[in-house]
Amino acid sequence: MYFLKSISDEVHLSQKIFSNYKKVRKLLIVSIFACIAAILQAAGGLLPGIGYFISPLATAPILLCSMFSIRFGVKTYFLTIMLLFILQPTELIIFPFTTGLLGLGIGAAFSIFRKRISMTASGAIVLMLGIMILLYIFRFPVLSPVASDSFSLLTTGGIALFAFLYSWLWVEVALIIFKRIKIMMVV
Repeated sequence: MYFLKSISDEVHLSQKIFSNYKKVRKLLIVSIFACIAAILQAAGGLLPGIGYFISPLATAPILLCSMFSIRFGVKTYFLTIMLLFILQPTELIIFPFTTGLLGLGIGAAFSIFRKRISMTASGAIVLMLGIMILLYIFRFPVLSPVASDSFSLLTTGGIALFAFLYSWLWVEVALIIFKRIKIMMVV
């Protein structure tokens, strides 16, 4: 079955290559990924309309850096939060609980698990928790007119389904991007 297929060992080989990099090179990669993520996330507030289609792409830099190393993925995540504090403070509530957290969750899953279903489920769980924390604890209308801030099983089920499908999409996108950039890692 498709979801039970094992992901190739290319990711683990790239993690070994990344671990052989000098610390300065690793920090440079972290800072570049954090800058890209901050710019993409800030596009949601800076460019109304089209920016809302660009800001979800902020997941990619966090995810890729987390695929190489969970520790450096976490550094990228927090550096992006600090950059957003300067660039677009209104995105500070969205990024840590949705796009950034999804990137960390899936990136860490690539290090821990080997099957697509495990990686997709990990991303879905962290995204669902992040959305539910924003919606039910902080009462932030992350889903605007679609859901109220009072708990509902229908809303929770909808969030779970969305989180799973969105996480699955990002697992597949990450594999495609990863195959394209792994060639650059050897250089």
